[in-house]
Amino acid sequence: MTKKADLFEAIAGKNRGLVATELEKQAISIAIANLEDLNPTPRPVEAPELLDGNWLLIYTTSKTLLNLDRLPLYKVGPIYQCIRVGSNSVYNIAEIYGLPSLEGLISVTAKFDPTSERRVSVKFNRSIIGLQRFIGYESPENFIQQIDAGKKFIAADFPLNSGEQQGWLDITYLDNNLRIGRGNEGSVFVLTKA
Repeated sequence: MTKKADLFEAIAGKNRGLVATELEKQAISIAIANLEDLNPTPRPVEAPELLDGNWLLIYTTSKTLLNLDRLPLYKVGPIYQCIRVGSNSVYNIAEIYGLPSLEGLISVTAKFDPTSERRVSVKFNRSIIGLQRFIGYESPENFIQQIDAGKKFIAADFPLNSGEQQGWLDITYLDNNLRIGRGNEGSVFVLTKA
């Protein structure tokens, strides 16, 4: 089995890390580090053809993201991170499910700037929280088009003060369908191309 297959096996059935035991988290951490050692793209920031696109989160240690699944009566569906290299934009989109007809959406948009061959600084600039049907949400692609067109949504739609809401992300592994990143708060993110 390859190191990549080892990682996929280790995170299978762990609900993005939410139901992983401490022992499983350690095994996943080792599998991630082993794969990072084999990174085929040592300068990921300089590989826009690989970086650009819609990514699906399959594992994280981020308490912020994992705590989304603790909302009463709701469960988190897919969590996307959509990167648009041409505009240095990132769109984080979490689909929320629970009560019929009350499917929700939590989204945070950001701008990023490369600071090294594998690190980007991130400045969050807008948050949108609401019901999918009121927002007109159909897919990440459709939603991003609406944001880029300047649409104001019937939702909690507010700007974020980028001076306070910023961080950085190291891209530690990147190939044509897998990306691993490590954030400034110590969180790890494993994503596959959606």
